[in-house]
Amino acid sequence: MKSLYTAALAALLALPAAAHEYTAGALTVDHPMAYETPKTARVGGGYLTITNGGDTADRLVSISAEGFDEVSLHQTTTDDMGVARMSHVDGIDLPAGETVTLKPGGLHVMFMGLDGDPFEEGEKIPATLTFEKAGTLDVTFNVESRRGHDAGGMDHSSHAPEH
Repeated sequence: MKSLYTAALAALLALPAAAHEYTAGALTVDHPMAYETPKTARVGGGYLTITNGGDTADRLVSISAEGFDEVSLHQTTTDDMGVARMSHVDGIDLPAGETVTLKPGGLHVMFMGLDGDPFEEGEKIPATLTFEKAGTLDVTFNVESRRGHDAGGMDHSSHAPEH
């Protein structure tokens, strides 16, 4: 009986994680999230993982979310002098059978125009991802604390992207 109780408890605890996964065709989007930002932040970064479980490549072509001046796809690159720069990308290729991770210091989502309305832990940011073949997918970015996480890469709270 105790093992049944433990299994049931484990299943219940796993529900929020499972509820934070989304699918569109052969694509699975896992754990869209953003880190909390300081009050002075003008921009915030969004991160997620996309797995293409199909036989055909797809492409993330855009993202939208209400309440922001602009929401777009970006990449952080570091030159041979160690200088990191963010730049807009027109889309993100999703090869068949592979996983692409949007993370600090690499590919990511930029939410621009926070201007005094920072991301706060526990906040939810509804957004729509648009894929070339799989179409649109509504997701929710959960805002999480930076404490205990190595955010790595650039601090989006105090930088403006290059275009």
